[in-house]
Amino acid sequence: MNRKLLSLLLAASAFTMACDDDDDNTGPDVAEARVRVVHASPDAPSVDVLVDDAVALPNVPYLGVSDYLDVPSGDRNFKVNAAGTATTVIDAGADLAEDGEYTVIASGLLNAIEPLVLEDDNTAPTAGNVRVRAIHGAPSAPAVDIYVTAPGTDLGTEAPLLTNVVFGQVADYLEAPAGTYQVRITPAGSKTVVIDSGSLTLLSGQVRTAIAVDAAGSGAPFDLLLLEDVN
Repeated sequence: MNRKLLSLLLAASAFTMACDDDDDNTGPDVAEARVRVVHASPDAPSVDVLVDDAVALPNVPYLGVSDYLDVPSGDRNFKVNAAGTATTVIDAGADLAEDGEYTVIASGLLNAIEPLVLEDDNTAPTAGNVRVRAIHGAPSAPAVDIYVTAPGTDLGTEAPLLTNVVFGQVADYLEAPAGTYQVRITPAGSKTVVIDSGSLTLLSGQVRTAIAVDAAGSGAPFDLLLLEDVN
């Protein structure tokens, strides 16, 4: 049983990089979207992320999370290469709406790696609320149930908030009152906790994305990667 919330996100926050901006302020404005990248393939090496064949993010480690990057809207090509090489493991296109915000996750084990492109909702939650989205991103884990309770609540009499969430599934955003919660994840139909966030305080107006992930190399112990979408 893993009862710690990932401190790796704090380390990953040091990995915040933006595309070079060479605008000379003399040309027409370019319509843009905002894109964030997450490396969530547990047995893949560090990677370079390319947008339209230009390196936007070099040497991204497992569980590395970028800032939102400004990129031109429209049809864009994304490649993920083994860091420092021309070996491409993901080659995919995405149509990005002007002013849209997206999260692109390198997902799955290396032999089946694929991009998961999510449209983000970073608008303000209802006053006094937080907005949270859950993703099953642990390829070695079975379908799971997700419990969100007050800290220390006995799960024996609790019903899960989300049931039978399978790998790759992205739950709808949920709004809840700001406060202190505990997120626990169990195999579907079980009360055996395999991921435990511990006590988690969420403040009014915050937006978060929570991703269940494998340990580095794949498999247990599983953990929770919490992305700070909006503070």
